[in-house]
Formats: sequence, structure tokens, C-alpha cells
Amino acid sequence: MDNEIIIRAEGLTKEVPSPEGPLTILDDISFALRRSESLAVVGVSGSGKSTLLGLLAGLDSPTRGRVVFDGVDLGELDEDGRAEFRRQRVGFVFQSFHLLPSLTAIENVMLPMELSGHGSAADSARTALDRVGLCHRLRHYPNQLSGGEQQRVAIARAFAAGARVLFADEPTGNLDRKTGAAIGELLFSLNASYGTTLILVTHDETLAAHCARHMTLEGGRIERATDPGRP
Repeated sequence: MDNEIIIRAEGLTKEVPSPEGPLTILDDISFALRRSESLAVVGVSGSGKSTLLGLLAGLDSPTRGRVVFDGVDLGELDEDGRAEFRRQRVGFVFQSFHLLPSLTAIENVMLPMELSGHGSAADSARTALDRVGLCHRLRHYPNQLSGGEQQRVAIARAFAAGARVLFADEPTGNLDRKTGAAIGELLFSLNASYGTTLILVTHDETLAAHCARHMTLEGGRIERATDPGRP
């Protein structure tokens, strides 16, 4: 049923100018993702994975096509409207952590909740950091944390505000194999616990295997997919 769909991509195309004319990064991408599903987007570098993630999250606008996210057509929102939409519904985990160096772990987790007017940001941040095993690192700054610990803070930040959809772009890319495996297990454990919809971009086949659905991009098009949903 349509009310089970959290994200619907319809004919997503992204072109950018180049000296030779328009360069197509994504070409006519259509799929639907249901609530609480997990999708791994894989493909070689330059296949359009991160561009797709940005369009689905409303960080960028398509040249053609549209994204309907939780019943809202993102193309009908201006930049401020999309930013407010993301604050209310979206969590992000990136390869490079994106922690503010001048803020402690708990302050980094609290910040997006405070910006969205969350009434109990400190309590929610403390609970989230406890769930990722960092209750003893609340007052530490990013430069006092290991790479794995910094990514745990980023994961806590993504889940703390109750995001409906979590976008993860190469979340283990900057970590060694052992730390990356531990972060992957944590990410999927929390995702199952919170019932969040997960869209994961990764080169890590082991990480991708944890997702229920898979999409392979090649040259900006869907080369193959498992249960691609209804366009």
C-alpha cells in the first residue's frame, strides 16, 4: 500500500554542465522504499551513488524527476523548507564523521536536536551515547576520540532525534577492517531497534550484505536491483 512507502523516486535525472555539454550523473532512476526497509546502493566510484543519496535526502535538486519523501514532494519545498524537513525526519552518517571540533561528544549529539527545538536534547543525547557505548566519553572533544569513537558519536547523533530515515554514505570508509566491522554491527543493531529506514552507500560488500535490498548503479543507471519496489 502507498502509505507503507517512505521514499519514492520517480525518473530521477541529474545533469551538470561540462565543456562538452551536459554531463549526466544519474539517468532516470525510479524505485520505492517502504518503512523500516534497508537498501544498500553499490557501484564503482563515479556511478552516481552519493549523488543519488543527496537527491533522496533533499541536499540537492534533480534536473528532472522528483522525490516524494514521507508524502512530501521535495521539489515543492524551497531550500529552507528542505532543511527544516531534514531536521525533522532525517539522520546522516558520513565517512568523515562531520563532528564540530569545538564541541564535546554530547554537545555534537545535542546540536541538531537543539536546532529543531527538541525539548530534552541533553537527556536524549546522553541516552544515545550510552547506547553506542560512549557514556564515559560525554565530555571528550573529537580530537580526544579514536576514529571508531568519533563514528559512534556520529551514529548517536543520527539516531538521537528519532529520524525516520537514516542516510549512511561510506560509514566505515575511514576505519580499519576490525573497527569498521564493529561500527557496521552497531549501525544495523540500532537501526533494527529504532525501526528506521536505512539507505546505505558503500563499497564494503560485507556491510552491504546486511541490507535486505540491494541496488547496483552503473553509469548513473540502475544496473540491477533486488526487489526494486514500485516506481
